Amino acid sequence: MNSDYENMSAFEQIKAGLDDALANIRGELTLKSTSLPSPPPPASRAKVIALRKKLKMSQSVFAAALNVSTKLVQSWEQGLRKPDRGELRLIEMLSRQPDLVTHLILAAEPINWSLKKVAPRKTASRKRRASAA
Repeated sequence: MNSDYENMSAFEQIKAGLDDALANIRGELTLKSTSLPSPPPPASRAKVIALRKKLKMSQSVFAAALNVSTKLVQSWEQGLRKPDRGELRLIEMLSRQPDLVTHLILAAEPINWSLKKVAPRKTASRKRRASAA
């Protein structure tokens, strides 16, 4: 393997790579090999619903665990949208190891999931009506 690889032309880099590959096949050189995971399987609306129910989570808690919006989870479950690649990987991981939620996501910091009632904000039209009176 050439240590001056970065200063080689594209042709020289390709040739050096092919030479190294042949040396690896003949057992003269050991190259590092990395196996990449296959893409995550698709998640149907039924699969998303089943996983969320298996984890005993509401849509909002499930959404928070996946770091997505509740509306997105609702659209998955209604079949209006499909999870993207990153979301599919998270769904696959939670399907295979449901304890991940407890150990990694929810145990990191306790979150108060209760909803607080917020007083409505005054709008400009309310202010105008109040000043006109």
